[in-house]
Amino acid sequence: MSIITGQQLARYFEQYASIEVTFNKQVITATGLVTRNVYLKIQDRQVPCVVFSSSMAAAKVVAGVKSPIFAALKQTGNRLTLRWCFKRPEKVEPITFFVTCHTTGFTPYSVQDPDVQMITLEYAQRPPDDLIQILGTLLEANCNSKRRKEERIVITPESMKKFGLESRDALLFVDGTARRCVLRDVSFGGAKVLAPGLAESDLEKQVSLKIAKGEQAMEMTLPGVIKRIEEVGGRKDIVAVSIQYSADPPMTYKLLINSFLTSMRKVCREPEKPPAPGDAITKPAEPAAPPPPAAADGAPGEKGPGPRDG
Repeated sequence: MSIITGQQLARYFEQYASIEVTFNKQVITATGLVTRNVYLKIQDRQVPCVVFSSSMAAAKVVAGVKSPIFAALKQTGNRLTLRWCFKRPEKVEPITFFVTCHTTGFTPYSVQDPDVQMITLEYAQRPPDDLIQILGTLLEANCNSKRRKEERIVITPESMKKFGLESRDALLFVDGTARRCVLRDVSFGGAKVLAPGLAESDLEKQVSLKIAKGEQAMEMTLPGVIKRIEEVGGRKDIVAVSIQYSADPPMTYKLLINSFLTSMRKVCREPEKPPAPGDAITKPAEPAAPPPPAAADGAPGEKGPGPRDG
């Protein structure tokens, strides 16, 4: 995780404390949750569980709860701890921490196995800063993906370094054919690439943009629609292609864009430290028709189908 101030943590907790994040496959990947190392601790028992959702104040987990577990909970006054485990890219070892909770409800989760329960947990106190940062960063990225959707980031050596991209090279799939292209700029809502062999007749075609894996960034495929095709310096062999994403981008992508925009905002607030020559800048996106409403299941603030990724 990047360095974060106590003021930012307080802001995250104030703004997002009660908003649930559903831990589907996409969110698990984005947060680095190590699912096999998450469990409930009840007295001296370790009960494996699957996190269904969590806010900064409560959580829902799915676990097998047999009679001895209920008896142990009764002895503790329904108090237990939830062990979290996350693998962070900047750390060699996973980070782990416990959150003290008490149970507020049990709901049967599986018809085939009545012992499997959805357990509602309420945190006994403010959770550790690590959890506030992980959830807060995720929720902020999801919020900014709508509020700052049209802000474009020009791809330069400086912005590539911040994104963790190995190069500007990408692949654009049109009519099932992969075309090599070069990233020119990106935003929450779309991208512009330089690509060969496209013409006005390709407008409104469904495409997929695959961004190569980098040091920090995972390989991502982003479906979209071609909205604009422009000549580049009078050349006939290459055109600038504006793509509008047709689905909610992956959380890993949102986090990358949000991290960059946030860092740029900090630079703008420090006039005594102007950006060095060549630094990437953001600028308003070109006008484009708004995409159809779509959201990935389990996106922060929305209740998805559960931990199995709907």
